[in-house]
Order: sequence, then structure tokens, then C-alpha cells
Amino acid sequence: MPPIIRPVISHVPMDKQFDPRAIETKWYECWEAGGHFAPRTDREDVPPFAIMIPPPNVTGSLHMGHAFQDTIMDALTRYQRMRGCRTLWQPGTDHAGIATQMVVERQLAAEGSSRHELGREAFVDRVWQWKAESGGHITRQLRRMGASVDWSRERFTMDEGLSTAVREVFVRLFDEGLIYRGKRLVNWDPVLHTAISDLEVISEEESGHFWHFRYPLADGSGTLSVATTRPETMLGDTAVAVHPDDERYQHLIGKRIRLPLVERDIPIVADTYVDPELGSGCVKITPAHDFNDYALGERHDLPRINIFNEDATLNDTVPTAYRGLDRFEARKRVVADLDALGLLERVDDHKLMVPRGDRSGSVIEPYLTDQWFVRAEPLAKPAIKAVEDGRIRFVPGNWDKTYFEWMKNIEDWCISRQLWWGHRIPAWYDEAGNVYVGRSEAEVREKHADDLAPGTSLTQDEDVLDTWFSSALWPFSTLGWPEDTEALRHFYPTSVLVTGFDIIFFWVARMMMMQYAVVGEKPFSDVYVHALVRDEKGKKMSKSLGNVLDPLELIDDYGADAVRFTLTAMAAMGRDLKLSPQRIAGYRNFGTKLWNAARFAEMNEAVGSTGAIPQPKQTVNRWILGETAKTKALVDTALSQYRFNDAANTLYAFVWGTVCDWYVEFSKPLLLDGTGEVKRETQDTMAWVIDQCLILLHPIMPFITEELWGTLAERDGMLIHADWPTYGDELIDAEADAEMNWVIALIDSVRSARAQVHVPVGLYTPLLVTEFSKSARLAWDNNATMIKRLARIEALEVVDSFPKGCITIPAEGASFGLPLADVIDVAEEKARLEKTLGKLEKELGGLRGRLNNPKFVESAPEEVVEEARENLAAREEEESKLRAALDRLAELG
Repeated sequence: MPPIIRPVISHVPMDKQFDPRAIETKWYECWEAGGHFAPRTDREDVPPFAIMIPPPNVTGSLHMGHAFQDTIMDALTRYQRMRGCRTLWQPGTDHAGIATQMVVERQLAAEGSSRHELGREAFVDRVWQWKAESGGHITRQLRRMGASVDWSRERFTMDEGLSTAVREVFVRLFDEGLIYRGKRLVNWDPVLHTAISDLEVISEEESGHFWHFRYPLADGSGTLSVATTRPETMLGDTAVAVHPDDERYQHLIGKRIRLPLVERDIPIVADTYVDPELGSGCVKITPAHDFNDYALGERHDLPRINIFNEDATLNDTVPTAYRGLDRFEARKRVVADLDALGLLERVDDHKLMVPRGDRSGSVIEPYLTDQWFVRAEPLAKPAIKAVEDGRIRFVPGNWDKTYFEWMKNIEDWCISRQLWWGHRIPAWYDEAGNVYVGRSEAEVREKHADDLAPGTSLTQDEDVLDTWFSSALWPFSTLGWPEDTEALRHFYPTSVLVTGFDIIFFWVARMMMMQYAVVGEKPFSDVYVHALVRDEKGKKMSKSLGNVLDPLELIDDYGADAVRFTLTAMAAMGRDLKLSPQRIAGYRNFGTKLWNAARFAEMNEAVGSTGAIPQPKQTVNRWILGETAKTKALVDTALSQYRFNDAANTLYAFVWGTVCDWYVEFSKPLLLDGTGEVKRETQDTMAWVIDQCLILLHPIMPFITEELWGTLAERDGMLIHADWPTYGDELIDAEADAEMNWVIALIDSVRSARAQVHVPVGLYTPLLVTEFSKSARLAWDNNATMIKRLARIEALEVVDSFPKGCITIPAEGASFGLPLADVIDVAEEKARLEKTLGKLEKELGGLRGRLNNPKFVESAPEEVVEEARENLAAREEEESKLRAALDRLAELG
């Protein structure tokens, strides 16, 4: 076990108020400095539990998605640690090629310099300098959240060990024919001058146009009408396509078009890709600048003409008049020139999805260029089979359909990027352009000694690898592969991956492919796919909408425990979270409630449990042991099934309701007025119950629980290493359970009846009873003092029948009545309720009308419809309560 290093705690009475800021930094520094996040090494026979943090960008800052994801991972990690597992939560950050390069380039621009002025080597040194000075921002923020990652094992995708793993995998896959270099179409960012992944492309609907042009037939017999949203690309057209079954164009298939402006003859081809119902049924084909056209061009062996330079200006393949023009300026010129030739048929307004680079904001151009690719299909097969046969499980299970759909239609993966920051591709070229792949230039020369004459000049490939390539190796590279390390033997494969649905394709699937290709084993057993954190109205958070919640600001305002508990309590499987500061404030109050209960225990000397389960005689003490056991069982089940909200809500109901509201109140007469033996028993029981609350809550609320654990009593160890309970149903006492549940139900019923008809809160009233079974009478007699105090009962009176003006209070084995005829003004109360109900019914009518209107449901934004449904449910519940109150008043009438 790690050494026990604890802050010095003076055992003075607890503060009256709970202040998160006073404890969070103290305890986190204590945990980290003491090595308490490291896997236990004292026992080899306990099972491992390993979880890999999805590496945040080294340039990043903590946002609500991180906070949600990391809270879930930390809850799992702390839970398994307390269960005795050798627990590793592996931390690290991603070098974030494009993002990091942009940060440093902006710094250089502000200094009046550029990376090209520095040169590659000096620029990379400058990036490393930035990383050393500013690259740890998000890891410091993770500490604020309470993330119990093993910082001693922190990795970085560009560190020496991971870089070795990257080179090793690249060379192995190349040697196996699974990596190749070829000229293919990629997403090209004309501002950054690099290929980018699909994940780095954001497509949003924008206003644009459909230009309809007439292309003349080469034989002069007429024209064909084609439409495009990018007129400038027609300069690179190499065909016009029609559907093979379209009777309008059967006679034209195989003929040729004279491409306007370019004066190049191109064929008319038939392909089922064409939708004959869309537009004229004729489609211009530009294989070098459209992904669908590229595929069609492959089928028909069409030439691919790249008309763009790297910056999206037009190159020398186009007529002289357009060379050097920006693509959008060229668009205007092409349209004007075609119009002047009488070939512009019409222009339609059109909404279209425009792809933009998430970093540069530039419109992305499909671009034909030499790149490195991974052959994805053979790598996908074992990863598909692993999910099909259950070796890897998606939670919730519906995500496997999304996974299969992508994996079974997977295309080769472009892994090269035209950047300077990243893992440089381990490939070298001789003067003739021949490529040689190896772990180093020396290995290349040795490996290809027969092909390379002595003194042959070799130049390393200028490109670097896609960031997703190195992160795809994360589960084994962080554990020391390709070396046979102790960490790799102990913790691989890992237990679970926690991730968002948006990177199933880009990271999760690629990890699975790479692990099977390289080590022949699954990377993890479960993939828990969490939902999105939205604002309180269900809208996605964005800076433009001004609805972004900053987790660090929320921690400042409410404390990390409250933020963590809120996120956990709302983590219903498959449902997005609708987060509001009001919810977090409510869970801060929950922490205060726990704090006050602990103070009550401390003031009554009900602290210092040894951990031994008490053996009480008093009914209320026997009952609370059973309630604790039930709660522990429910939490175990929920966490084992990744139902985090069920775990949190179970704990909330137990701690706030069962312990703080009921047990603390029930214990007061035993602590204040009981005999020495009864008092001591209750103190021991309460001390044990409070400790169990702390243990069960610790995975979700680590700071307040560790503080109370260390403050309430002198301990041998810290709560972070306390043993998770193993007790079960043996603590449930059926007799005590039945009696106390009867008492609670009666008190609740009386309180509810009083509240419904507005009996003054402090007023004590008589309670009448006409029937009393033996068990009900015993339950009353054993708990009369508590019932009277908590239900505001003046006295119990046995009667033959209830008089007029009495509200009935049903209870098992008994029939109670609450005489209120002289307590409230029935007519006035009835009028008030009916007026409120009338207003509510109008509101209900409006809500039902909207939701019964198909046009509203189909056309309104999803979050608006969902909000209306939630409002209707809340108002219907309110209506039910009002009608129940009126029914109560009818009894008095």
C-alpha cells in the first residue's frame, strides 16, 4: 500500500458550515503527494482494474464534457480501489498536431516571425518549449475535479516511449502491406495546407446557390443541362453521368461533351449513382474534387484533374484566364463567362451543408494528393468479430449498431499530415524518389544495403502522422509496449473505456483495430458511451449561444463535490444531461445536509466507529442497519452496470431521507433521554452508519467524505483506501423493517394530509383511531413519542367512528382520522384550490394542444418539444395533487 501521508488535523469541533474551498486543495495535494492514486502493490492475488483517460489535447482547457467524463471515470476508479483492486487510472495528454502548431504559430506571428523563418528544427524546439511552459493547463484543472489518476505514470503522445511505439507500429504494418503511399482524395484545409480527418470537419447548413449550366454535345447536336453548387470545379470535369435506365438519355450514353471554357471533350457515362429524379438527371463528374465523383471515376477509369494549388488558388491545369485566382473569385469568373456564352440556364437559391475546418474555419476542399494510408478493411475484421462475439461490449448496447455500420463500410485511413509538429513519418526517399521505411535512417541503410549504393543521399518524409494514429495505440503504448513491462502484464487488456459517441469511429474503433493488429488482443472489455451535457433547455452548449457553463467557475461557486454529484445523478444511460446551476446548488445543499448530520453525530459523541458492525437491540437501530445494507447492494448493482444516476440517486435518498431526516430524528430521544446502554448502542450505531455514508459516497463526493472521515475520528488510514463494505442481506431485520416502515408511512400520510389542506405547520392536532391490529398497536406503542413529535400529533384517541369534518389516514392494520373541522376554513380553502386548478387547466389545455399538433411536433426543435412534454408532465402531476387535496376537503364537507 502507498505510505499513509496525511495532513495534520486538529481534533476540534467541526465548523458550523461546510466550505468546500477550505478542504479541496488540501486533500488533493495530500492524495497526490502521498502516492495514493498508485495501484496497490502489497498483493498480487487481487484483480486488476485499469482505465485509460481519453487523452485531452495538450492545448485544451477543461469543459463540461471533460468534467462529466472524468467524474464517471473517477467514480469507477475510486470504487474499484476501495474494493481492493490493483487500480490504475492512466493519465496523459495528446500532442494535438494542428491545434498545438497553430498556438505556437500565432505566438510567432505576434513576434513578427513565422515557422518558415525559424526552420523545422527550431520550430519544433519552440513547440517543446511552449509545452513545458503552458502545456499542463488541463492537467491542473483535472486536479480541481478530484481526478485520482496516477500522475507518476503520466504520458504524452510525443514522449520518447510512445514515439518508439509509433515508429514500431508503422514499420510493422508497412512490412505487412497494411500501410501504403498513394494519390487519393482527402479533406484538405487550404489555410493550414494539410489533410485533416473527418472529425476535424464541421459541416453546417449555409445559404448558397444551385447554378444550372448547359454543356454542348461535341457533335453539335444539342446540350445537356447540369447543376452544381461549385461552378469553379467544372474546369476539372472529366465526364457527365446519367442513370443507365433513364430513357431520356439512353441515346447519348457513350457520346461526348465539349466542356465549355476548357474546350476539352469528355464522355457521357451511365452509372446508378445518378438520381434521375434530381434536377435534370445529368451530373457533372469531377473526380479530383468530389468524393462521390472520385468513386464513380474509379468505376469508369476516368482521369483525375486537380485544378487547385495547396492554398485553393487555381493551378496551371486550367485555362490561362483562371490561373492564380482564389477559388471563390474563380467561381464568379466562371459563372460570368458561361453566362456570356449563353450557357447559364438559371440560378436557384439553395441550402447546403458546407464543410469547414474546425481550426481554421476555412471551407474544406476535396483534394487529390499523395498521402500515406492504412488499409482499414483487413484491420476491421477482427475488431468487428470482437463485438459480435461479446469480447468487447458497448454500453448502452445500441451503439454497436452504429459501430458495425461504419466498420463494415470502412474506407482506408489517411494517416499523413502536412505539419511540422507530430511524429514524423519513418520513411526516407532516395534521389530517384524510391521510398524506404524503417525505424531510423541507419536501419533503412542496413535493411536496404543491397539497394542503396554507399553515399546515397536519403531524405526523410516531410509529413507527420495523424494524431489519431498515436492515440489509437494508447492502451498499450502508455503501458510500455513494445517492451515487455510489468505494467503491460498487469493492466492489459484494460477494463473499461469511457468515451463520447462522437469519437467511436475516430478513436474507439481505431484503437480496437490497432490492438488486434499489433498485440492480437482486445484493448478493453467494455465501452461505456456517455451522453452529451447540454444547457438547462436541452441546447448544445456553444460560445455563440452564450450558454456555456465553465466547470471551474461552477467549482468555485458550489464546490467540486456538488458538481460531481450533479453530473453523476443526471447520467441516465442514453439520455443527454440538461445542466443548470440551480441543480448544482441543490446538490451543494446535499453536502451541507451530510455535514450537519455529521456535526449532530459529533455533538452526541456518536463518532469513532471501529468498522465492526454493531449488534443493536433497539428497533430503530436494527432498522437502519438493514437500510444501509439495502443501499449498499443497490449501489453495487448500479455501478457494476454503469447506471451512475441510479447509484447517485440511491445514495441521495438514503443519506438525505433515510439517515438525515428519519434516523437522526428517531435517534434524538434515544440519545437525549435514553438509558446509558440505549444511548451507547445508538451512539455506536450512528457512528457506524455515518461512516458507511462516507464510504458509499466517496467515489462520487471524495472531498467532503475524506474531510469528515479524517475529522470525526482518529483513523489508521485514509478514506480513499477504506475497504468497501461486504455485508449483505444478513443485516436486514424483517421485524424492525416492518415496524419502522409502518411508522414512516404513518408520519408521511399525516404530514401529506395536513399539507394538502394547509394546516398551520406548527399546530399540534389530535389523531383518532377506530381500528388497531395487534402489530399496528405495538408499532404505535413502541414509537408513539417519535410519531407525535414528527407528525405534530397532540394525542391519540380511540373512537368508535370518525366525526364529521375528519380526514381519513389509512395505515396497515389501522384506520386513523385527523379532525380538522375547527382548524381550517373548508370553504375558503376549497375556493383557493379551485381557482388554482382553473388556471392550471387552461395551461394544460394549451400544452396538450401544442403536443397534439403534428406540425409542432415535427417542425419544432427537438429541445422545444421535449421541454413542452416535461412541462406537461409537471403540470399534470400538480393537477393530480390539487384534485387529491379537493378530495380531502370533500371529506370535511
